[in-house]
Amino acid sequence: MTVFFTADTHFGDHRTINIRRRPFTTVAEMDAALIARWNAVVGPDDVVWHLGDFARRPSDVAGLLSALNGTKHLIRGNNDGAEADGGWASIADYAEIVVEAQALILCHYAFRSWNGQARGAVNLHGHSHGALKPMPRQHDVGVDVRDFAPVTLGQLQPPRKGGATPST
Repeated sequence: MTVFFTADTHFGDHRTINIRRRPFTTVAEMDAALIARWNAVVGPDDVVWHLGDFARRPSDVAGLLSALNGTKHLIRGNNDGAEADGGWASIADYAEIVVEAQALILCHYAFRSWNGQARGAVNLHGHSHGALKPMPRQHDVGVDVRDFAPVTLGQLQPPRKGGATPST
């Protein structure tokens, strides 16, 4: 089992193509590419934390979730509505988890400071679509800056001291 992170898929939202200059001509093309890229890296037994702004229409959520590999958790974003019936393993506004001994603070929004920051905790977020200047131990996991696919913690962080790269 591998743990992945992503955000800001905005399935079904034509506005995101123009506003974020996504390389797709139609919503159907964007959605198909996002599903294909997700399923190319995420297996059925993997876990995905989606950090908000999943889909434009709540009625599309269940179908989209069934098309995507893995066990999926949602951290709500400002564009997420009534997704509770969609098949998420969990839904929250914020989460603190540990992956491979790394404390992670998950929220749709980037923080200036966060719980455990001075002790090495890492903040993962979406919302900014790559527009924020990165801070140490803070990563935007949104699809616009991650080649439109979920990523692992190891893909976000530099190797740990001693040369070992954290695996998830």
